[in-house]
Amino acid sequence: MNRPNPLRDPRDRRLPRIAGPCGMVLFGVTGDLSRKKIMPAIYDLANRGLLPPGFSLTGFARRDWADQDFAQIVHDSVKAHARTEFREEVWKQLAEGFRFVPGDFDDDQAFERLRRTIEELDELRGTGGNHAFYLAIPPGFFGDVVRQLKEHGLAEARGDSWRRVVVEKPFGHDLESARELQRTLGDVFPSGSIFRIDHYLGKETVQNILAVRFANEMFEPVWNSNYVDHVQITMAEDIGIGGRAGYYDGIGAARDVIQNHLLQLLSLVAMEEPTSFEADSLRIEKQKVLSSVTLPRRLDLTTARGQYAAGWAGGEKVIGFLEEEGIKRTSTTETFAAVKLNIENRRWAGVPFYLRTGKRLGRRVTEVAIVFKRAPHLPFSDSATEELTQNALVIRIQPDEGMTLRFGSKVPGTAMEIRDVNMDFVYGGAFTESSPEAYERLILDVLLGDPPLFPRHEEVELSWMILDPVLDHWARDDEKGKSKPEQYEAGTWGPASADEMLARDGRVWRRP
Repeated sequence: MNRPNPLRDPRDRRLPRIAGPCGMVLFGVTGDLSRKKIMPAIYDLANRGLLPPGFSLTGFARRDWADQDFAQIVHDSVKAHARTEFREEVWKQLAEGFRFVPGDFDDDQAFERLRRTIEELDELRGTGGNHAFYLAIPPGFFGDVVRQLKEHGLAEARGDSWRRVVVEKPFGHDLESARELQRTLGDVFPSGSIFRIDHYLGKETVQNILAVRFANEMFEPVWNSNYVDHVQITMAEDIGIGGRAGYYDGIGAARDVIQNHLLQLLSLVAMEEPTSFEADSLRIEKQKVLSSVTLPRRLDLTTARGQYAAGWAGGEKVIGFLEEEGIKRTSTTETFAAVKLNIENRRWAGVPFYLRTGKRLGRRVTEVAIVFKRAPHLPFSDSATEELTQNALVIRIQPDEGMTLRFGSKVPGTAMEIRDVNMDFVYGGAFTESSPEAYERLILDVLLGDPPLFPRHEEVELSWMILDPVLDHWARDDEKGKSKPEQYEAGTWGPASADEMLARDGRVWRRP
């Protein structure tokens, strides 16, 4: 069944945003990201007619595969994870453009084979010299690959063609390493050809934050410290680290989520209205917000970190973080992190932003909650408003994408009794068009050269300037033996210190 195409040209929704002649080189084709997200997204784009007929996909990995072996890997990934139905005619046309180049990242001969493969695709598939290099590999290999691309003439665009590089988070592990990464990428690719993927920015509900704020006059006038009491931004997962011990240990929840996803959400919630939704306009306003963020002085009282212990999750008994395979029993890597931030500008002065993320929490949910101040005067008896809390606008990013507006309403009856009620908007129920998966939108934007949803290095560096003092504070505590991540039972909502952090301000965390 042909569904309406949700990926329309924003300038004219009657026109689909179709990529021109191009190809993609995918490094790290054997990883989960490639198999579960990137390859299925490419098929879904092709299935919706958003890729050119001659689109090519070249895999690069340490495998002794032929082109048909790579095609089978893509086929299996698409069958297992694609969002749209499998159509043989689409698959056949797409698979004709598949190539595979075996080799290591330090293998000069392999990169020479890659160069010849790309030249062949330009001639046979009409890709026009336009190629994106997607580095779905550990960050430690970024430098090796981009240097090889430069040395073998793969990064240099000729004539009207383009070459772009795509990198996944983490963008460094602190400010200095982020700057080093930028120097490495910037030595090979111009700034406008570097695309940093934060997949959260590709989600419809994240983009809807801007629509809610700036398309609705009823929200923007109260979107400030005169009416907002505080803001909570939560990304909770009910799963553990799984088989990611090698990546996760030493990284932790703060680096993995707060530095990128949550601070990007904060910037969208708190930014001023841009002059347009072009990349430069959005970037200016986001950078203004991030440069205004400050940490409270007492980081011991305004941050929290924890590690999940054994408990129950999803009705099953699960082990703790320190018992996971590959994790040292002395590890101080946090699986839960929370921090209180202030924004020192006219709009948000005095409004705290509370950010938290964790694994093995009560349920999987990502949301932004704008919690409003209480009415200055309530002409009701105490018993009439016993259950009444603060008004809140909650933007649900995953799952069950949508929004909830919580407000007080009279209970039917003769007495003036007020109770909280919720007004819900759910994406799936409000629109007949299906929402694209985040990677569909972002990959298409890379091929189109459309950068609004990709953080630039200035935003990345500002985010590390915010987080580095927190990480340094925790590291000093570890060295002194002063404190370690607090244990919390799997299936709960984190360590007690996180609740205490808000209790000091007379507030509580939402229970999503």
